[in-house]
Amino acid sequence: MSMKRVTINPVTRLEGHGKIDIFLDEDGNVANAYFQVPELRGFEQFCRGRQAEDMPQITSRICGVCPEAHHMASVKALDQLFAVEPPPAAKKIRELLYMAFFVTDHTTHFYALGGPDFIVGPDAPPAERNILGVVRKVGLDIGKAVIECRARNHHVIQMLGGRGIHPTAGLPGGWSKSVSEPERIEIEEAARKNIDFALFSLQVFEKIVWQNPVYREMAESDVYCHRTYSMGTVDEQGRLNLYDGQIRIVDPEGLEFALYPASEYLDHVAEHVEPWTYLKFPFLKKIGWKGFQDGATSGVYATTPLTRLNVASSLATPLAQEQFEKFYAAFGGRKPVHQRLATHWARLIEMLSAAEPMLELATDPEITSPDVRAIPQRVSGTGVGSVEAPRGTLIHHYEADGKGLLQRVNLIVGTTNNHAAIAMSIRKAAERLIHAGKVVEEGMLNRIEMAFRLYDPCLSCATHSLPGSMRLEVRIRSHAGEIIRTLRREG
Repeated sequence: MSMKRVTINPVTRLEGHGKIDIFLDEDGNVANAYFQVPELRGFEQFCRGRQAEDMPQITSRICGVCPEAHHMASVKALDQLFAVEPPPAAKKIRELLYMAFFVTDHTTHFYALGGPDFIVGPDAPPAERNILGVVRKVGLDIGKAVIECRARNHHVIQMLGGRGIHPTAGLPGGWSKSVSEPERIEIEEAARKNIDFALFSLQVFEKIVWQNPVYREMAESDVYCHRTYSMGTVDEQGRLNLYDGQIRIVDPEGLEFALYPASEYLDHVAEHVEPWTYLKFPFLKKIGWKGFQDGATSGVYATTPLTRLNVASSLATPLAQEQFEKFYAAFGGRKPVHQRLATHWARLIEMLSAAEPMLELATDPEITSPDVRAIPQRVSGTGVGSVEAPRGTLIHHYEADGKGLLQRVNLIVGTTNNHAAIAMSIRKAAERLIHAGKVVEEGMLNRIEMAFRLYDPCLSCATHSLPGSMRLEVRIRSHAGEIIRTLRREG
């Protein structure tokens, strides 16, 4: 084999620290592959003893990629912990900010993180597989539109949340500030532009990506297919809801397996530990941990933009619903879809399904109500809050004493929920793409990397560690365990 001559740089465009070990057998075929997270887990521990009401500010610092998700799950947990119901206007302002966040986060992943793989191409040189390569492929005007989208939504987040990166306005029982009429008008205009941009992005995907036979073959192949359970949040009508609702799980055939409020998550999810990673492996408690395998008899599940579409009966807004129907029609009307590279398409549909509610909320007469806070009167002792973070279902669980001092904190983030599925995707891609006597070339290794990048993992969130850069190693070992090639990217 000629693997010693292979180089790859950069390896990834993610957040956190990770390592992939690929083990070869005596013939040079893949025997196993491990996705390891060597960061020290400890965030939940140093939150103990702190005042519960500080958590929305503390947990938003876990990560600079999705602080809004942690902020929102935290304030929802505090509503329960302090036994207080926020006024309707406060709930709508929270959701309004959250929809702006979803649009900008999905924009970032499609154009800057995941997009280079399939817009520029998995076989392109590393120096071209980045946001600049995307701009060269789709045009400078589109690059400007991406920047403008992120800028206007970050402005909305700052306007509503008090800060541009780490929101501060969330409080137990509501929100710290109301929305003025001039602000509402500005947000309405941003929402209309978001809808146009989401529709445009879906057109870009269809023309440049889906109609590309190379990507289409990859997306429909067995290499990136896993028949696991799907998880996501739905409203009372079973429609996708990114901000609030009940958690729904469907089996690999699409039949409902569970439907429950976030406060009951411990009845449905448990966590498995492996000695070679600090990141746990959640699984469905009623099935049990059966290892890294597909199918209805395995407790492995996933929670991504794709699985959220899989669990939803429909989408709540008309334009998004049209795309929802088009998506499943493209896969022969099958539901659920298990081809994991389709997650990128699902992510853009979610962008639209966030932009449309953002407009509805911005034009709701109640959004400018000054009644945005109900003052807590007691401590219930326990609070569980959840939202759909861009990367998957996010749970914040707090337990406090009578003074509101935290005694226990548990966080299950989207990347943790997806950890087993990520490990399976990496192993399967490696098995199918590395063979005895076959040179491991740049594009092939990037295709393995694509197997986990589609999940948009955030490893700092998942392991609750700092400083928040992404260093990834891919190590290829011989059958004797000898490292014969290391591929590394620092930060």
